[in-house]
Amino acid sequence: MKSVVTRAVVVAAMLAATVSMLRAQTPLRFTGVNIAGAEFASKKLPGKAGTDYFYPTSATIDHFSAKGMNTVRIPFLWERMQPALGADLNTAELDRLATVVSQATSRGMNVILDVHNYAAYLRQPIGSASVPTEALADLWRRLAGRFKDNKQVIFGLMNEPKGLPTETWLAAANAAIASIRQTGAKNLILVPGNGWTGAHSWFGKSYGTPNAEAMLGVVDPANNYAFEAHQYLDSNYSGTHPQCQNEQIGVTTLQRFTQWLRDHRKRGFLGEFGGGSDPVCMAALDAMLADMEKNGDVWLGWTYWAAGFWPPTYFTSVQPVNGADRPQMSVLLKHVNGRAAPE
Repeated sequence: MKSVVTRAVVVAAMLAATVSMLRAQTPLRFTGVNIAGAEFASKKLPGKAGTDYFYPTSATIDHFSAKGMNTVRIPFLWERMQPALGADLNTAELDRLATVVSQATSRGMNVILDVHNYAAYLRQPIGSASVPTEALADLWRRLAGRFKDNKQVIFGLMNEPKGLPTETWLAAANAAIASIRQTGAKNLILVPGNGWTGAHSWFGKSYGTPNAEAMLGVVDPANNYAFEAHQYLDSNYSGTHPQCQNEQIGVTTLQRFTQWLRDHRKRGFLGEFGGGSDPVCMAALDAMLADMEKNGDVWLGWTYWAAGFWPPTYFTSVQPVNGADRPQMSVLLKHVNGRAAPE
């Protein structure tokens, strides 16, 4: 009996090791890049498209598609898309976004619609007297109505909520999810946490009730959502410094969040991350993406920050300069999944 038990333990260990190796060799379902620009000049509203703010060009989309990336996250401003709360969407702005969606999805890519507003409208937080929680639900009802028939479109509820109680953000997120599903949309929804949705601070209390507690209250009738975390690798996790803390900082900062996802049978998506091009940052980026692949049972994918209309001096940029790739692309390309994610 003892030998049979021993053999069973050995076989189980070998199977576990094999699964781990396969995960390490398999890119995640969604792998791509943020293409910034449409959220620029947030203090200049509405601003002039093509002068103050910029949607991605077809050449930029083609570049990253050709590199094997299958997902683009498109930041845009709520105020430009919906100039008055509760009112119709701006037709010209919606058409600009729809053009990008059409260009990208026709190339087999997935598109994340990213309301890049930090849980505020005209700098007033959701839950305030001027921006009720229902306002976000109204926005998403209208956006979902336009894009629900394209299963390659992913709904990113909000970029980096901050400045409001976690409970208020949860209420707004749940109202938005319910509104989306009421349109008949079955698309994947990305739900961020409060406090800039940092993976490193998912259990923290500096922004109020920890996301690790409050965000377990997310309700999705279609059960097709993932938690969106962001994780930069510099000294204060802000993404404003070109130096990374150490080569393992991405692995260690995601570790507890990853386990939280597994413990609660949830899924995660890394919506923003980035670093400079020195050897420490390059190693840190590579190690983090490899570790996410090893935990592919809970991680759906990632979009690097960022490409788009940045000056060449922007240290996390992977927008090519004079046709040449930036150094960080060599790391990202080791982990891309060139196939469009299945429905």
